[in-house]
Amino acid sequence: MYKCVAVAEVQSFVERCMRAVGTDPQHSTALSQVLTEADFRGHFTHGLNRLEVYVRDIKNGVTQPQGEPSIEKEAGATALVNGNNLLGPVVGNFCMELAIKKAKEHGIGWVVCKGSTHFGIAGWYSAQALQHGMIGMSMTNTSPVVVPTRASQSSIGTNPLSVAAPGKAGDSFLLDMATSGVALGKVEMCHRKETEIPQGWGVNSKGLETVDPKEVFEGGGLLPLGGKEITGGYKGYGLAMMVDVFCGILSGSTFGTNINDGRGKTKDWLTWVTVS
Repeated sequence: MYKCVAVAEVQSFVERCMRAVGTDPQHSTALSQVLTEADFRGHFTHGLNRLEVYVRDIKNGVTQPQGEPSIEKEAGATALVNGNNLLGPVVGNFCMELAIKKAKEHGIGWVVCKGSTHFGIAGWYSAQALQHGMIGMSMTNTSPVVVPTRASQSSIGTNPLSVAAPGKAGDSFLLDMATSGVALGKVEMCHRKETEIPQGWGVNSKGLETVDPKEVFEGGGLLPLGGKEITGGYKGYGLAMMVDVFCGILSGSTFGTNINDGRGKTKDWLTWVTVS
């Protein structure tokens, strides 16, 4: 039986959970806003479904509950930020605000970041530019859970990207997508419900397509956007590589298989671009 819960009540629940493990109150609020927005938009894989991971990462010391991001390098329209392993939404908001500030001064703002954690839905950040009449872009590379074209093992992340452009009367454009066929969270939800995944979502440890979510987690992986090679999966693979270049290499961070395995812990390396 389902129960309709007010957004404010859900946000309060998230904040209480995070404060219970020592998270800064403002950081807790930042996370609650991103998670509830994800659920409100129908991105259930990135909403309250992820709360357990954030709490666990704080308790295990993967994510720092206190502190602030810092700017390591800055020149004109660009900046390199160190997230100091804080909650992803805290780092994401900091970087997007910095990119918007730079765009107002120079016409464009490009901010890259290292030392962050799972930041929720990418569209939360790109959409912030809309409030200033700007085009916003955000992307992140993630743990290797995607099996590239012609491969049998996962070696690249779902590497989502988002672009937002303002339109008249609030009719704006907002793209928020993974470069894999689906987000890993959708496979996780099928695994919890003990249901099969659709054909084309993932492969087993031998690189063969499977409908068993358990096989995806046990040595298999997701397919890139487009699926197998014959249906254009190399395009999704190429987009994922592009995100790795911007977020991993450009920021001097890790990328590909150098990032941890993604079955629980996730490190994100981020890029924000804002054009006025």
